[in-house]
Amino acid sequence: MLSLADVDHLLTETAIRAPAVRVARNGSVLPESAFTRGGSLAGKPLTGLVDPVRLMRLHDEGATIVLQGLQRYFSPVGDLVAELELELGHPCQANAYLTPPGAQGFAVHSDSHDVFVMQTHGTKMWEVHGEGGPGDLLLEPGVVAYLPTGTPHAARAQESVSLHLTIGINQLTWRSLVTREVGRLLADVPDDHVPAGYLDDPGRLTEGLADHLAAVADAVRRLDPAALAASQAEGFVSGRPPRLAGTLLDRHALAGGLDPHTRLRRRRGHPCVLVDDGDAVRVMIGDRVLRVPARVRPALEHVAAHADLAPRDLPVDEQSALVLCRRLVREGLLEVVR
Repeated sequence: MLSLADVDHLLTETAIRAPAVRVARNGSVLPESAFTRGGSLAGKPLTGLVDPVRLMRLHDEGATIVLQGLQRYFSPVGDLVAELELELGHPCQANAYLTPPGAQGFAVHSDSHDVFVMQTHGTKMWEVHGEGGPGDLLLEPGVVAYLPTGTPHAARAQESVSLHLTIGINQLTWRSLVTREVGRLLADVPDDHVPAGYLDDPGRLTEGLADHLAAVADAVRRLDPAALAASQAEGFVSGRPPRLAGTLLDRHALAGGLDPHTRLRRRRGHPCVLVDDGDAVRVMIGDRVLRVPARVRPALEHVAAHADLAPRDLPVDEQSALVLCRRLVREGLLEVVR
């Protein structure tokens, strides 16, 4: 999933920039100027470039290096996060923490979201606070811990350098969902001034407030929970970040010709949700919505149900299967098996 060599490559061989990297020591986050430098590309200035020499010096001195939003630029973690999002229906993010032997990057703190912690190199002793007070938990490669929202914790590397990955679950809550829908209704309340003189006579607000509150209450009662739930689900499975690793190779493979026996597979972390829309079908594939003729719905159902397939497997005529598969490869839902 994430090895020491992977982190070495990201930090020393790529043009990674802050804020993708953060550094903490003894409970304090260091300024970016302590480990970054400037540069240029095609004559244009670049700022926030990670300086590997200064970064490694800080690490040698006991600083923890944090790779933030790792799912955005490291595909194995991106695959895991995308698949987890589809399982949970909640947005997720990933950070990695590289801590020197015996060091502790952050003091006891709690997070505003649920966290999965996966140790991938070395060992780390976690101080986890529960109802009975603090307790110790040793994490080693292969061990995963779950910390619910608000759990106080801190961690210290043991005899060797420690690398762990955290997956944060940025929960969609009932309050946020209801607030979003009611907020749309509040936009219809007139933004006119309340009448002057209400400080001496609060009753001057009574009638207007009663009318506006009644209007909002009536509008809330007219909301269709089933329609709102469907809209939330459709919005989630069509609003994820693009995931197109290998798309250039797929286009090269298409140029060489796609035949009925070409092996294809669903790209990891991509949903395939079908919604009927008159004489068409809307296909939610993660980052957008495709619209295809309703007559190919049986073929799309096969794609949605199978991770691996070939055009000949689809329950439509051969030409339609090839046309559909070529489009799904170009759109990024399917990839050519190499």
